Amino acid sequence: MARLPVGIRFIVSFSRDQWYRAFIFILTFLLYASFHLSRKPISIVKGELHRYCAAVNEGEVEFNSQNQKAGDVPPHQHPDNETDCGWAPFDRDNYQQLLGALDYSFLCAYAIGMYLSGIIGERLPIRYYLTFGMLASGAFTALFGLGYFYNIHSFGFYVVTQIVNGLVQTTGWPSVVTCLSNWFGKGRRGLIMGVWNSHTSVGNILGSLIAGYWVSTCWGLSFIVPGAIVAAMGIVCFLFLIEHPRDIACSSTLTADPEMQCLLLSDGKHSAHQNHTIVLPADGGSGVAAISFTGALKIPGVIEFSLCLLFAKLVSYTFLFWLPLYITNVDHLDAQKAGELSTLFDVGGIFGGILAGVISDRLEKRASTCGLMLLLAAPTLYIFSTISKMGLEATIAMLLLSGALVSGPYALITTAVSADLGTHKSLKGNSHALATVTAIIDGTGSVGAALGPLLAGLLSPSGWSNVFYMLMFADACALLFLIRLIHKELSCPRSAMGNQVPFKEQ
Repeated sequence: MARLPVGIRFIVSFSRDQWYRAFIFILTFLLYASFHLSRKPISIVKGELHRYCAAVNEGEVEFNSQNQKAGDVPPHQHPDNETDCGWAPFDRDNYQQLLGALDYSFLCAYAIGMYLSGIIGERLPIRYYLTFGMLASGAFTALFGLGYFYNIHSFGFYVVTQIVNGLVQTTGWPSVVTCLSNWFGKGRRGLIMGVWNSHTSVGNILGSLIAGYWVSTCWGLSFIVPGAIVAAMGIVCFLFLIEHPRDIACSSTLTADPEMQCLLLSDGKHSAHQNHTIVLPADGGSGVAAISFTGALKIPGVIEFSLCLLFAKLVSYTFLFWLPLYITNVDHLDAQKAGELSTLFDVGGIFGGILAGVISDRLEKRASTCGLMLLLAAPTLYIFSTISKMGLEATIAMLLLSGALVSGPYALITTAVSADLGTHKSLKGNSHALATVTAIIDGTGSVGAALGPLLAGLLSPSGWSNVFYMLMFADACALLFLIRLIHKELSCPRSAMGNQVPFKEQ
């Protein structure tokens, strides 16, 4: 009998369960990357919605952009604009406040909807819930871009579109985190989810490149194309997503995972374990009911990490929505080049998320890992605001470093920490808590995500330095809310936590 080819031997060396886990890992990665892909265009298009121009002879208007050279083709004139300073109503002097209001509309709706989304998601099949959210999000993302083709200049139209899009996008995060956590246990969760969470940065990068391709010629397509991608991935979700290993008779790593997290206990003693036991009523005799909102808040660590994420996400989303415009102002680049350069922040974020996961797994200290990165992030942001004005090379270096330190804690809390808390031992095996816990943590963080871009819009007219001071203050506040958990981790001997269980395929 002939020996099997090397490639076939490699394929058959993995078990059926391992292949399914790899498939779910990749699928959920792509699904949520498409969500972020659709959020990025607004930050890229800002520079096109309002372009810098100055009055010249006889009231004529000409561009003051550094990239505009003699002989360039004049930009497209929009009939409802008195000048060619951008797209009405964003061509006015208060454009920064208007653009900030767009961000706030989306993020405020996202924050409010997230609290409800987790509760709803626990009670509906994930595949149907996520499919609906992706199809609706694709439709409303594309609707924003249709404003270009139908020559819509109503500020209310764009605000309402952002609000509805923010609401439907809340279906994504609780669903994908719950699904992934169903398939992977706690062993090496920080590393696994650190790698997986790079979908945020990958989505941002792809969104920047796609939106940047059309931003200067037809900015409507900067929204329509990402919207079509999200909707298409919604169909893929409906056709292929498997919510739980038991649905196809695969083994689950959760039931046999004895890993205990010291930071989630009130102290290192066994007697304290009973103080945090949450007893849930049965649901019609069919098992354990989905956890309530107040029940989820009683899980040790949920409140502290939620408040920490509020300020950490404030910083991250301020960069997400305003970084391209900042680069345009400081380095005098056009909207497309600024969008492409801003992707370096997300590249740094990929490494930051993975690094945070590896360190937290190695040390078995989630809060301490977040605290260290937050402590380093604040001075890094100050250096960024200072030397980014010195040239393009300095901007590139600081984008990578800032992206790693800003995104690291945010990535760790929204993935590994949320999954740890959602499967905490005090729940006694209740699997109907993960989406609610995830939604509470990310929903609270989204309050900060809504405030950050709004504050940036209000502060930027007085100078970008004030925006960076606000971001440094937010990082300090995020660190402050972790002090108690960090102290608990550092005072808990490693032996009290036990050795971490290696990740095993079953």
